[in-house]
Amino acid sequence: MINIKSIVFASLLVFISFSCGSKSNSQPDKTIPVDVRIRKTKFSGNYNREFNDINELHIVSAIRHGITPLETRADTVDQMDILVRLPDELDLYKSYQITHSIPYLVPSAAKLFMDIAQNFRDSLYSKEIPLHKLYLTSVTRTNDDIEKLTKRNINASPNSAHRYATTFDISWKRFDKIDEHISDEVLPERLKLVLAQVLFDLKKDERCFVKHERKQACFHITVREE
Repeated sequence: MINIKSIVFASLLVFISFSCGSKSNSQPDKTIPVDVRIRKTKFSGNYNREFNDINELHIVSAIRHGITPLETRADTVDQMDILVRLPDELDLYKSYQITHSIPYLVPSAAKLFMDIAQNFRDSLYSKEIPLHKLYLTSVTRTNDDIEKLTKRNINASPNSAHRYATTFDISWKRFDKIDEHISDEVLPERLKLVLAQVLFDLKKDERCFVKHERKQACFHITVREE
């Protein structure tokens, strides 16, 4: 069984600095690779355009990196050598009404989720925004979970990437303030924008596929790497 403590909880921040010449019209050092001199692209603010990875992309990646779908939750026991149980919420996230999924992911997806949560926390801190937890709304679903969910939700898909333990949903509408003594209220729209930049960067790094789900008010995320 893989120990969740072995998952890296924070992404490495690399600070690269270079000095300009004494002349006011000096040019950037040409010896520095272009990709180092160019800053990361900023999220445009258009959620539907930037996070519009179709379901087929999620499914293909899920099949490639995930497990054989489980029939029931009891079958989880047979997959404990390749599944990671997410830590119990910590200070980074909160589970919200997870009744039709279980908190297990393949290691690469678990690491992706924890990186998202940690990067979100770091971004809030750097922007001096009161710290909030993410809301995790769905994780891995067994075939039995899918069947029960489709009976009560006509929008639920039986061909779901959630079946492969590679995929999870994070709410863009709900966030949980950590320090209730702080009177400053932060609009969900602002927190959503911070989360979107985190996801945008990871998506540009080809670590995940992301779909902005409007009806479910969540980001649907599937890991792309081993």
